[in-house]
Amino acid sequence: MVNSLKKFRLLQEKMGKEALLVIEMLNDFIEVGAPLEVPAARKILPCVKRRIKEAREKQIPIIYICDSHRENDEEFGKWPKHAIYGTRGAEIIEELKPGKDDFIVRKRRYSAFLGTDLDLLLKELRIEKLHLVGVLTNICVFLTAVEAAMRDYEVVVYADSVAALSEQDHKFSLSQLKDVFRVRVK
Repeated sequence: MVNSLKKFRLLQEKMGKEALLVIEMLNDFIEVGAPLEVPAARKILPCVKRRIKEAREKQIPIIYICDSHRENDEEFGKWPKHAIYGTRGAEIIEELKPGKDDFIVRKRRYSAFLGTDLDLLLKELRIEKLHLVGVLTNICVFLTAVEAAMRDYEVVVYADSVAALSEQDHKFSLSQLKDVFRVRVK
C-alpha cells in the first residue's frame, strides 16, 4: 500500500484529486438468491464496470467499500445475515475484482466513514472529490455520500450506477442527495 500511496500522490500532482468509491458490490448483494439480493444491482453492473474502467484509464484511485460483519452483528436484527467477514458472500463480485493498486475499506455500519480508516486514506491520497457507485442508493451509498459532503468532499453520485431495493427508494434518495446535501447527481 505504501508504493500505491506514493504512486497516487505523484499522479495527483499532475491530475485531479479524485477517487472512485465502489460500494457494496459484493456477492451477498448481487447474486441471485443472495441474502440481501438487490436485483437492480445486476442492471447497473455495465455502468459500474464502465466507471471503473474510466477511473483506471485516468489513473484515479479506486476504493472498494465492503460490508464485513461479525457473525452476530447487531445489524442482523434488522437485515438477514450477510457479508460475514471471511465468507464468499463478503467478497467483491468476480466481474469487479480489485486491481493490485486498488484499495479495500471494510466496514460494519452503513456509512463507509463510521469506524473505518476511509477518511485517513482519502487524506493520505489528498482526495477532494469522490465519485460513488454501488448499492444501496438509500442506505450505504446515501449515508456515505452525506457524510462525505459533511466532511467537505465534493461528491458525485451516478444515478445509472447505483441501485436500491425499490425504484421509489432510489429516486427519493437521489433527490435528497441533490436537493438537501449538495451532492451532484449525474
